[in-house]
Amino acid sequence: MKKFLSAALALCLAFSLAACGGSGSSTPASTAPSGGTAGSGAAIKIGGIGPVTGSTAVYGNAVKNGAEIAIAEINALGGQQYEMKFEDDENDAEKAINAYNSLKDWGMQILMGTVTSNPCIAVAAETANDNMFQLTPSGSAEGCIANDNAFRVCFSDPEQGTLSADYIVENSLAAKVAVIYDSSDPYSSGIHDAFVTEAQEKGLEIVSDEAFTADSNKDFTVQIQKAQSAGAELVFLPIYYTEASLILTQADKIGYEPVFFGCDGLDGLVSVENFDTSLAEDVMLMTPFTASATDDKTAAFVKAYNEAYGEDPNQFAADAYDAIYAIHAAVEKAGVTADMDASAICDALKAAFTEITLEGLTGKGITWDASGAPAKSPLVYIIKDGVYTAA
Repeated sequence: MKKFLSAALALCLAFSLAACGGSGSSTPASTAPSGGTAGSGAAIKIGGIGPVTGSTAVYGNAVKNGAEIAIAEINALGGQQYEMKFEDDENDAEKAINAYNSLKDWGMQILMGTVTSNPCIAVAAETANDNMFQLTPSGSAEGCIANDNAFRVCFSDPEQGTLSADYIVENSLAAKVAVIYDSSDPYSSGIHDAFVTEAQEKGLEIVSDEAFTADSNKDFTVQIQKAQSAGAELVFLPIYYTEASLILTQADKIGYEPVFFGCDGLDGLVSVENFDTSLAEDVMLMTPFTASATDDKTAAFVKAYNEAYGEDPNQFAADAYDAIYAIHAAVEKAGVTADMDASAICDALKAAFTEITLEGLTGKGITWDASGAPAKSPLVYIIKDGVYTAA
């Protein structure tokens, strides 16, 4: 605990008081918005839900850790205090609903979650019924923010698909492209559908378009061979890192070496257990954050995260860090206090979120509209020697 608190305080000092989002500050590095400052008495209870065990645990643990750092920084400033409780859903919709109900029993007033899309969609129906404010750091399926009480930090799946196709065309990465995606997952299929539409409009030739499902996500021999036979120079992977590591391994076994390009689901690829990380060399992915960036804010966050958890943060940790600061900015903007019930807080935050601007780790000048979607610019990285490098 001492190690964690010292890391958080060190990060806070590194930014200076204003940069850490001091009293009245809308972001870690901006001036105060008008609209009142929340009191410094009781803590507002923020619930978190995500996979901290299971195959996608790298996402849930990163979100939990990033949020903890942000909360420790804000609490150290002595203004409005926050308390977080994080529940494991193992990337399972039913378990996510159980976790949500458990957090309600605890007294949750704001939900920061869930982390992955399927559970997020399931929980979003519950938060809408309860008028509970929900900010998902990384639930990218459109259904995650279908209701007016739900917002997100990350790009939507269709946005990632469209932006990926544009980037491939604008940078002349390939003329012939294959796609391998998970048709049983809304994250993967949402990116896939938008990518295919945009690719066709931009004249990019898709020579192979092959699906798999959660029941057939171990052997990709057929999909890889079809891409190879069709002469695909680039394989687009709108999937998660676990399946991507298998595809890279199996492609290597048959000597197939196209460009592999994915989205934020590939974040975590180089940390897959028993995966030959040399196979990730030159893999490209679209993600709004990398721990290897050299700006002061990122460097300070990475330092604190390393000191607290012994590893570099990924995009999901940065998304969660920004999520907590966005909540804090909206709380201050709306004058929310801990004695308000969850429904009243929700009504206040829905209005305040469209009026704040966040200078975050995952984007400069991030804003939100009433749909709950953020506006920010994408970044593409290429993996070199196990490190993300700007493409």
